Amino acid sequence: MKISVQSLYNWYRSVIRNPKYRWWVILGTLLYFVSPFDIAPDFLPIVGQIDDVFLLTLLVTEVSGLVIEGFKARRGNIDAKTANSAEDSTSKATVDVDAVSVK
Repeated sequence: MKISVQSLYNWYRSVIRNPKYRWWVILGTLLYFVSPFDIAPDFLPIVGQIDDVFLLTLLVTEVSGLVIEGFKARRGNIDAKTANSAEDSTSKATVDVDAVSVK
């Protein structure tokens, strides 16, 4: 059974797009940081810090993704109200243009 890194990454990204799973990843990462058990103990010079850095990167990525999506959603709701009023005034002046590529 061959599992490539790219297919594993694609599966992870498709699972994380669901907000429920994103919260589970954030909660699991926080619990891992507070728990006394570690996949690779920190007293090992380099290997001990690699898993912590990886999980910290995962935590920051997911939290920042939630913050950015929340910001875009709030901003989108505000912009949608102003865009509707702008659409009403510009819908009467539609211009069709034929584009020709120039080489």
